[in-house]
Amino acid sequence: MDSLTQIVLGAACGEVALGKKIGNKAMLFGAIGGTIPDLDVFIGNLLYGNEIDVMSFHRGFMHSIVFAFLGAFVFGYVFFKLYSTGKRKNTTTQRDWIWLFFLSIFTHPILDSFTPYGTQLFLPFSDYRVALNNISVADPAYTLPFLICLLIAMFFKRATKQRQWWAKAGIYISSAYMLFTIGNKIYIDHVFKKSFENAEVKYERFSTQPTILNNILWYGIAETKENYKVGFYSLLDSKNEVDSILTIPKNHNLIDVNHPDIKRLSWFSNEYFNLVRLDSSNAIKYNDLRYPLLNEEDSNSSVFSFELAKVGKRWDILPMYGAAPSKEDFNKFIERIYGK
Repeated sequence: MDSLTQIVLGAACGEVALGKKIGNKAMLFGAIGGTIPDLDVFIGNLLYGNEIDVMSFHRGFMHSIVFAFLGAFVFGYVFFKLYSTGKRKNTTTQRDWIWLFFLSIFTHPILDSFTPYGTQLFLPFSDYRVALNNISVADPAYTLPFLICLLIAMFFKRATKQRQWWAKAGIYISSAYMLFTIGNKIYIDHVFKKSFENAEVKYERFSTQPTILNNILWYGIAETKENYKVGFYSLLDSKNEVDSILTIPKNHNLIDVNHPDIKRLSWFSNEYFNLVRLDSSNAIKYNDLRYPLLNEEDSNSSVFSFELAKVGKRWDILPMYGAAPSKEDFNKFIERIYGK
């Protein structure tokens, strides 16, 4: 999920592990631990010169279960040695710090796995991307109550029951909301399956996910042999059925989809993607259709798209591609949340 959410979750883990011993500093160190897996964004830019490699490196090994165990011991040892000096010596144990960093690092990829982006939990044994698709990569309804509870907890002394109560409240409320999104996902899958069948869409597979910043408006995509069928459904809709289904051509014939770079992108998108030739250049627009359109009436309003260009024998993603969403598309998105 977004960085703020991971910081909040990491801070809660720090409080659970060391809050009674070192107070608010535990939240700080937990927040650091919760941020560590996302440092793969910066490391990827240092290691690779190709943006496709950089993008596929994110949520890789540093988001794996193996890294959580290794990182817990490495960072736990380092931070214990740095902290346990002077007056602070013998106030904590190395085990405390290993536990803090295990909780904060391990929960980061677990939380990411509920989003549509996909997380390679099982590296180096498997590059399978775990994506449960029940919550958006950024959802204020999950983050804000959690954050508020932790902020309130910070004002109480470390050993007080009030501090523990507020910290636990943040964890319980966010967990309850996560269970709510999972229930939503089960219901939404049923709605889209029925809607596609009623529309006589002969699909090979389909996927659903919430749109950005909410868990009310959902997006579904079904793959057929020739194209994709996409639609939207809001929990506030008057009918428990998708009212309109848009057809999006695959256009996979525009380039060699068996090229290693394109196959890598296809894997990254879980093979939900289409291609569009740009009139102004020889480049190709790549739309990752796992993510919803901003305007359900416009097949070119994908929120996650980029321009591909051939550089030597390799394909690469061109920098700074794509205009900001239009006000009209954004307004239609907001209106659609409120249902039909």
